[in-house]
Amino acid sequence: MNKGPSGPDQRSKTPSGTVERATHVLGDGRGKNRFARLLPFLGPAFIASVAYVDPGNFATNIQGGAKFGYMLIWVILASNLMAMLIQTLSAKLGIATGMNLAEHCRQNFSKPVVLLMWALMEVVAMATDLAEFLGAALGFNMLLGVPLMAGAALTAIATLLILGLERYGFRPLEIVISSMVGIIALCYLVETVLVRPDWGQIAYHSVVPAFSGAESVILATGILGATVMPHAIFLHSALTQGRIVVRDNARLKKLYRFEIADVVIAMGIASLVNAAMLIMAAATFHKAGLSQIATLEEAHRTLQPLLGKAAKWIFAVSLLVSGLSSSTVGTSAGQIIMQGFLKRRIPVWTRRIVTMLPSIAVIGIGLDPTRTLVISQVVLSFGLPFALVPLIMFTRRKDLMGVLANKKITSFLAGMAAALILALNVYLLYATFLNFKE
Repeated sequence: MNKGPSGPDQRSKTPSGTVERATHVLGDGRGKNRFARLLPFLGPAFIASVAYVDPGNFATNIQGGAKFGYMLIWVILASNLMAMLIQTLSAKLGIATGMNLAEHCRQNFSKPVVLLMWALMEVVAMATDLAEFLGAALGFNMLLGVPLMAGAALTAIATLLILGLERYGFRPLEIVISSMVGIIALCYLVETVLVRPDWGQIAYHSVVPAFSGAESVILATGILGATVMPHAIFLHSALTQGRIVVRDNARLKKLYRFEIADVVIAMGIASLVNAAMLIMAAATFHKAGLSQIATLEEAHRTLQPLLGKAAKWIFAVSLLVSGLSSSTVGTSAGQIIMQGFLKRRIPVWTRRIVTMLPSIAVIGIGLDPTRTLVISQVVLSFGLPFALVPLIMFTRRKDLMGVLANKKITSFLAGMAAALILALNVYLLYATFLNFKE
């Protein structure tokens, strides 16, 4: 089995307590309850799951709920099931090979292809940061009443402080990011309680696929097409590649089972948060006949007269935390992608400044933030094939993956999911450009 380089420097700084507990569980672990045994392995999927609750998801889910009520909940659940499969493959690649996806691309593809992939992923990183940075700036604007430019400055400072935790190893950053995901989930739990949704309709539309005209198909495509993010696929393989290192096949299989649990829990929470966003919009805006709510600012302003000031503040807090956490993770993913493709690193503050320049330009010019979020999702769709296709190629190879190589049914399901996601992204591109022309 191929055991490659140890990966990004910060990944090697594993707290000894975490390693000892994980090693004990993988070796025996008897005498502990199930949660205590699982705890040392939780974290990587929670960081990757931030990409599934970023400000871009806020925009598509709120538009879907406002326009079509509960109808598109099934899209959220289906897309997150596909995301679980893809993120599981990414985590497995790092566990089995000790190398992340970008490193495998560098090792297996020609230099021109590698350089092209790296350049495209850098553009994707900037598009990702555009959505996340704008979301956090909007959150500061809604909460503090400061101008968007001041919100942008606060966002830059906050993300640099959070990224500074990497010098202490992976665990502190995992705890902070996981806590942020928990805050977003808590905010939407409160929102769901406040709106008193129709649970019968929610249950029905969770399992019965339905559309209502071409516009609902476009919105469903936007929800599903923006679910799987290229940077999250590259990132997850790096988060597991040197976190807990085991050699023998039995422990590899056991470690992989724990990572599956990590993915199911983290992505399950992300799925519920996305569903809660749509439910909130359906139970407030759609129910009140406000089906044309199209921007995050409109949603924020409209919540107070419908549900009171508390709902307005909770929405702003969730958007702010979503923007900060996803912007932090996006910057970290950019570092991993550059090091994997080029074997080079730049100071994190340099990357933070470079990737936030487009966001500052957008704010300075005065472009509509929500419309810019949608455009950024379109740019992301261009990068998906360059992450999904290599991931499936590598994880099906026994010479790389050993006992963790994909079974035929796994490769088939992953291929079908990838084909569907890519086809829908092509459709989303077409529909988006058609709408912009009009």
